[in-house]
Amino acid sequence: MRSLWLALCALARLWPGALAGCAEAGRCCPGRDPACFARGWRLDRVYGTCFCDQACRLTGDCCFDYDRACPARPCIVGEWSPWSGCSDQCRPGTRVRRRLVQQEALNGGAPCPALEERAGCLEYSTRRGQDCGGAFVPAFITTSAFNKERTRQVASPQWPTDTQNARYCMEFKTESLTHHCARENRPLTRWMQYLREGFTVCVDCQPPAMNSASLRCSGDGLDSDGNQILHWQAIGNPRCQGTWKKVRRVDQCSCPAVHSFIFI
Repeated sequence: MRSLWLALCALARLWPGALAGCAEAGRCCPGRDPACFARGWRLDRVYGTCFCDQACRLTGDCCFDYDRACPARPCIVGEWSPWSGCSDQCRPGTRVRRRLVQQEALNGGAPCPALEERAGCLEYSTRRGQDCGGAFVPAFITTSAFNKERTRQVASPQWPTDTQNARYCMEFKTESLTHHCARENRPLTRWMQYLREGFTVCVDCQPPAMNSASLRCSGDGLDSDGNQILHWQAIGNPRCQGTWKKVRRVDQCSCPAVHSFIFI
C-alpha cells in the first residue's frame, strides 16, 4: 500500500488533478449510494470511477482517499435511564431501561449497541399498598446480582431494621429444569445458563420479597420434609422452570456466585 501511495504521489506531480477522489469531489455518503462516486484512483489500483459511499468498503471500489476524507465515526450512546417500575403487580412482569443515541455511526464506524434492556420483576404489593406475595406457590428466583438494584426499595417504614435482619438462606438440590434455561443468552438473563440438575443452589430470602408479617418468602419450601418436590420459575423467562428439594435453611448463603439466587 505504501508503494502504491508513493506512485500516486509521483503521478500527481506529473499530472495535476490525476488523483481526484472523495476529498476533491466533496463526496462522503452513508449506506449504499451508487450516485456517490468520483473520478480517480481506487484502492484496488484501478483508475476511473471510484466510490465514496459507506458500501465501498464491502465492494472494494473506494477512492484512494476514502478513509481520510470520510473517517469512520462510531455510534455513541448515553447513560442508561433508571429502571422503570414493574409492568404488573402481584404477578411476574418486566421492567425496562433505555438509552439514547448521541451520535449515529458514520462511514463504517462501530454500530450502536442495544438501546433497551428488559428484566424480570415481581411486585409484592398492590398499588394501594396491600400485600399480595402470598398468592404464589412456585418460588420465583433471579440472580443474586439483582439484589443491588432492589436495595433502595427496602429503605421504607414498611421494613424496619429488625425486619431486615430476619433474612435467611435456603439451600436446594435441583432435580429438573427445562431446556429453555440453557438457551437463554440475553445479557440480563444469561444467569439461567448456570442452572444444572443435581447441583445445590442457594436462594436468599430478604425484603422486599419477604412477607413483612410472616417474615417468609413465597415458595421457600421451609415446611417441606426434604423429600417433597418443590417448583421454581426464573423471572425473565417463564419457560425456564423446574423442580428442586429442600436441603436446609442457613443464616447466610455460601454457594458460588453462579449458583446463588434470590427470591423475588
